[in-house]
Amino acid sequence: MKICVLASGSKGNCAYIETEKTRSLVDAGMSAGYIAKALKQIDVDPSSIQRVFITHAHSDHVAGLKVFLKKYHPIVYLTEKMEKEIGFDIEDKVYIDKNMTIEDLNVTVIKTSHDAADSNGYIFTSLGKSIVYITDTGYIHVKNFTKMKNKSVYVFESNHDVRMLREGKYPYYLQQRILGDKGHLSNKDSAYYLSKLIGDKTERIILIHLSEENNKPELALKTLLDTLEDKNIKIPDIEIAMQKEITELVEL
Repeated sequence: MKICVLASGSKGNCAYIETEKTRSLVDAGMSAGYIAKALKQIDVDPSSIQRVFITHAHSDHVAGLKVFLKKYHPIVYLTEKMEKEIGFDIEDKVYIDKNMTIEDLNVTVIKTSHDAADSNGYIFTSLGKSIVYITDTGYIHVKNFTKMKNKSVYVFESNHDVRMLREGKYPYYLQQRILGDKGHLSNKDSAYYLSKLIGDKTERIILIHLSEENNKPELALKTLLDTLEDKNIKIPDIEIAMQKEITELVEL
């Protein structure tokens, strides 16, 4: 398997996942032009993308979807509620409410908690390697811990530093939305969950969806490192995904 985050942040999100037989995107929140250019940087022809998995229908996750579909014609995997919220009919689609196998790719759905019509996280598995992709959620239900444990890569939201959010310019109602059960994972939340989930098979953590206003890469990294060190957990490779920079193409 291969994984590369093409863009991540409050202004747009998109990632690339490859197996021997499949090439997929997770979300299409940047322009189709940006996504195509980013794919070419890792030697992937945009027309070879077969599928797009949608986490939820907020604009920073689907803004480029309509144009990308028109140009490259992948199948979209999403829920019926997500499609309704997106606001345009998707001709070539599969409703993904439960786990499924697509060629050599097994997809496990993790229901997330966000203020969207519906929202999913995913576990992508192929040939013994697994990628957990979790973004835009106020919390992760403990019932999902077992299926999420000890995977190869965690692509995981670390949206905000609580102190920066509280002391920043966001109005109170927006702070409460972000901090709530249907908001976003803070650095502390993210580090806590990762400390419960990673194991000896974990090769890498990629922190995603950092707020430009309410977080800093060094704060997200320090919070995670401090948490893992305090719990005497072996620290895998850690990378911070940025808004307009692609991460390393990780091959598992």
